[in-house]
Amino acid sequence: MESAFRGRAHVYGNDIDTDRIIAGKYTKTLDLQSLADHVLEDLDPEFRSRLVKGDVLVAGDNFGCGSSREQAPVALKVAGVSAVVARYFARIFFRNAINIGLPVLEVPDLEAASGDEIEIDLEAGTVRNLTRGTAHRAAPMPPVMIEILGEGGLVAYLAKHGTYRLATG
Repeated sequence: MESAFRGRAHVYGNDIDTDRIIAGKYTKTLDLQSLADHVLEDLDPEFRSRLVKGDVLVAGDNFGCGSSREQAPVALKVAGVSAVVARYFARIFFRNAINIGLPVLEVPDLEAASGDEIEIDLEAGTVRNLTRGTAHRAAPMPPVMIEILGEGGLVAYLAKHGTYRLATG
């Protein structure tokens, strides 16, 4: 994963819970593309038709609240969302996102409208709204989390560093 990337913003409000990200009725599958096909459909039925691989989700307070289901960040990542930027995240969603390799950045003062071009530099901890010409500092992320994201998630990180062995056979 590259540490710097850009995409168009899709902006949503506060308290977007995991049921709005992926409804529970779709979570009884191991087909990740099926999850992606239904991501955010209860919140924004047109989201999938507007999403271009690499786009960025921008939200307000408490993004990912609700259940601890890992399918919520998985659905976003498989759908093609490159990162989620919010004022702050529910802690379990934040950690689940890091674990599956979806960058999440807390930026309390980011102003954006849907369609704005957003540039993210994970290592520098910056988020720029290129459309508005503004730059913002994200809450600091521990270096190990950046490394986990760089490996594509926690399982790949642990496998590479020899502390986890994938089952074979």
